[in-house]
Amino acid sequence: MESAQQLRVIKIGNSHGVILTKAMLAKLDVAPGDAIDVVIKPDGLFVRKHDAGFAEQMAAARDVMLRRRDALRELAK
Repeated sequence: MESAQQLRVIKIGNSHGVILTKAMLAKLDVAPGDAIDVVIKPDGLFVRKHDAGFAEQMAAARDVMLRRRDALRELAK
């Protein structure tokens, strides 16, 4: 397990954010202007480089889950 780094939340206009270090950006293989995905998990946030293919797959999965909601509910019993 990698060690945690403490970052401070700062005010950016009407929002708030954190500044990622150069080393963090290199580890994520992103540069200023690139998109990232932030996933909210029960124990914190997970940050990864944006993957357009994955985003499209998730959108398709959400669509199927909405259209087949009743069938999925029955299968979950």
